[in-house]
Amino acid sequence: MQVELNVPTSNEKADLTKAIFDALPSMIFVVDGDARIFEYNEAAGRLFAASREYAIKRRTGEILHCVHSLETPEGCGRAPACTDCVVRASIRQAADGARIVRQRARIQLSLDGAVVSIFALITATPFEFQNRPMILLVIEDLKDISEIEKLIPICCVCRKIRTDEDSWVALETYFKNTWDADFSHGYCPECRSAELEKISVLQKQKSG
Repeated sequence: MQVELNVPTSNEKADLTKAIFDALPSMIFVVDGDARIFEYNEAAGRLFAASREYAIKRRTGEILHCVHSLETPEGCGRAPACTDCVVRASIRQAADGARIVRQRARIQLSLDGAVVSIFALITATPFEFQNRPMILLVIEDLKDISEIEKLIPICCVCRKIRTDEDSWVALETYFKNTWDADFSHGYCPECRSAELEKISVLQKQKSG
């Protein structure tokens, strides 16, 4: 038995792409190198609750009500704090040729008169559409990371952390079990100098 497959038309392909785009739970924007919005999905639209006519061609920070975009009449990207903005830095790196940029960020938004912090994973990927360079910007809200802001019970001597099971574990173990985060170990400049001084003292004692 031969099954005949219908080849989707261009309009059907566009409808399918839009349906997939809107089904994704993360906020997704199509932007240019200055973070101006050319398209966005439903998850993004639910956050800023603005009309499409208002949102298109505005910068991401202005639409998301980033607190720093309100600090200057020029808006997103023009305030002093914008030089350290992870979202704009990710967009800039993607525009400069980085294939995929993924960075964590804390974004402060002004919503309903209150400042709300969103801990997010920012992904920026460059692509071309109609011979024009564009960037796919994905903002994944990492709600659970806000738990880090809460007071974590930590021993003031050995620096172990008390877990919900009332046991004490090393800081590295806590973050590995909670966030699946691995640590690399090294010395900060102060500790490196202190350790070198200890080694120097031991060597002098041995030689003396």
